Amino acid sequence: MVPESIAPKGVAHPAVLDAFAYDVRRDTLVLAMYETRPWTGGETQLFQLQEKLNAYASFILDGEMTDSFPQHADKPVEIQLRTKHEPDEVALRLLASAREQLALQQIRLEVILADGSDEPPSGEGCGCGHGHCHE
Repeated sequence: MVPESIAPKGVAHPAVLDAFAYDVRRDTLVLAMYETRPWTGGETQLFQLQEKLNAYASFILDGEMTDSFPQHADKPVEIQLRTKHEPDEVALRLLASAREQLALQQIRLEVILADGSDEPPSGEGCGCGHGHCHE
């Protein structure tokens, strides 16, 4: 995956890790992806979401996350889709299917309605080294 500081973010860019955070309160790693576009049920957006979910799952399961962040190797993992708009029915079905598959690997998938900003989840550090996050 491409480091977040040099690449565009969002579901439209599946090879990019949008945000990585360690939630101290829950002792959980959070990998967040962002979607600011409205959910229209269009094939392109759904394909991009599927590709992004697959890329995040591969990042976690293939050991790249552990190689990149060894200090968090044994922590539970949650993928968050932080979206500005409520997903439509088609997207919700895709997310439900992905949630089931990821749960088999002990990975949580959550959808969070957010304001669309690229800020990491509150109270968490993204691990990006920019100094605006706390680890």
